[in-house]
Amino acid sequence: MWCAVDKFGAGHPTFSKMGAMTDPVRTIAERVRTRVLREGIDLGADGTAARRYADEEVRRYSERALAGAHAQLADESGTARDVVAAITGYGPLQPFFDDPTVEEIWLNAPTRVFVARDGVAELTPVVLSDREVRELVERMLQHSGRRVDLSSPFVDASLPDGSRLHVVIPDVTRAHWAVNIRKFQRSIRSLSQLVELGSLTRQAAEFLRMSMLAGANILVSGATHTGKTTMLNALMSAARTGDRVVTVEETFELDLDVRDLVSMQCRQPSLEGTGEITLRRLIKEALRMRPDRLIVGEVREAESLDLLIALNSGLPGMCTIHANTARDALTKLCTLPLLAGRNIDASFVVPTVASCIDLVVHLGMDRQGSRHVAEIAATSGAVFDGVVEIESIFTRRGGELEPTGALPPRIEKYVTVGLDPAIVLGRDAA
Repeated sequence: MWCAVDKFGAGHPTFSKMGAMTDPVRTIAERVRTRVLREGIDLGADGTAARRYADEEVRRYSERALAGAHAQLADESGTARDVVAAITGYGPLQPFFDDPTVEEIWLNAPTRVFVARDGVAELTPVVLSDREVRELVERMLQHSGRRVDLSSPFVDASLPDGSRLHVVIPDVTRAHWAVNIRKFQRSIRSLSQLVELGSLTRQAAEFLRMSMLAGANILVSGATHTGKTTMLNALMSAARTGDRVVTVEETFELDLDVRDLVSMQCRQPSLEGTGEITLRRLIKEALRMRPDRLIVGEVREAESLDLLIALNSGLPGMCTIHANTARDALTKLCTLPLLAGRNIDASFVVPTVASCIDLVVHLGMDRQGSRHVAEIAATSGAVFDGVVEIESIFTRRGGELEPTGALPPRIEKYVTVGLDPAIVLGRDAA
C-alpha cells in the first residue's frame, strides 16, 4: 500500500502503491453510486451527502470484513475520503488539487503524471489506466458544457474551482490523452503581495499603481508560467474603485476583486458547427457594455486588431502576450493584427500600437522557479524605421529590479489625474 505522507499529499492509503484505485475503494464507490441513483440524490445540491453515504458504506464494508467476507480496511477514514474523491472529486488526482503547493498537474500518458511546485516539475508515482483518464476528463468537463471528441480533439475549459483544463486526444497526440490542469491560485491579489514575495520592488509597485490610476494601457508579457495572469489580477487591485471592468478570455482565469465586473469567455461550436463565439466577437460586444476598462486575457491572433481599435478609441485596457522581451512583445503585437486580413497592413498597425500602448511589464522566471518582473518599459509614441520606440523605466540588474533614471516619455495621462511619476522614480533614480 502507498500512503502519501510527504510532498504528494497526506492520508491516502487506500490507493495502491502507484496511485491506482484499490478494490475496496472501487467496490464501495460503486455501492455509493448505486444508492445515489436508486434514491435519486443530487450530490451537487447536497454537499454532505457524498461523505455521509461513503461513511455508511465503509462501515458496512468493515462489518462484513469482521465476519470474514474480505480483508479489513487499514484506514476507514482514509477509505471514505478516497471514495468521496472517486465520486465527486478527481480520484487519484484529488490529493494534488487539495495540495496548495501544487501549481499545475499534467498527464502525458496514464503512467506519466506530473505536478509543478514553485515552477519545478516533478514526476509523481501515480499510474492510471486510459479508461480512468477518460473518465476523469469527462467528469471535469461536466460543469463546462464543453466536449472533446474526434471532431473536436482539443478543449479548453474552466473547472468549478476556477482551474483551467486543456485536453488533446489521439490521433492528434500519438497514443494517449494529454491533459493539463493549471490550478487556480487565490493567494496573490495585490501589488503589495508581489513586493512581499520579492517579485518587484516597492518603488516599481508604486509606479505601476500610479499608472493604473492614470488609466495607462498596459501590455503584460512573458514566457509561459511566468505569472502574467497573476500580474493582471495584482494590477487591477490598484485601479479606481468605481471603474466598470469588462474582461474577455478564451476560458475564465482572471479572478478580479472588482465591484462592477462583467466576465465573458469564448464558446466552442456545437456538433452542427454553429454557435461559436470567438474572442474577436467578445471584444466587439464588450465595447457595447459601457466599460471603463477592458481586459483581454491573452492575444494570440487577429483579436489583437480589435483590441487595438478599442484602445485607440480612448478606452483604457490591458492584455497579456507571450514574448521573450518587452521589445519583442511590442513587435509581436504589431504583427498579430496582420492575421486579420489582407486589407490590414503595418502602416496602420505599427503607429496604432505606438500610440495605444503606454507600458510593457515583462515577466521572467529564474532556474529555481521564482517569478519576477524583469523590465517595465514605456513607449514614446514614436516609430523609427518601422519599430515602436520604448524607454526602459525599470530593468533587472544583478538580480534586482532597479530604476533606469528615465521618466515615461508621455506623462499626459498622469498629469490629467494630478499624478507625477517623477516623485516616485526620482526618489532613487537621481
